[in-house]
Amino acid sequence: MFEHKFVKVDLTLFGGKPKEDYHKIVYDHEKEDWELVQIFSPGTAAYFDLIFKRKNLMSG
Repeated sequence: MFEHKFVKVDLTLFGGKPKEDYHKIVYDHEKEDWELVQIFSPGTAAYFDLIFKRKNLMSG
C-alpha cells in the first residue's frame, strides 16, 4: 500500500511563476522517502499540485 501527499504551489498573479522553490520542495520530500509522481496544473488555476507517494509506513 502507498500513502499520497499533495503539495499546493501558488503562482504569482503576473507572470504565473511559482511563489516557492518547487525544486526544494521535491528534494525535501525525497529525504523523507516521498517520490514525485505527477505535477497537476488545472487549466486556468493560479497554482499547481505536486503529487507524491511513498510506501505506507504502517503496512510494514
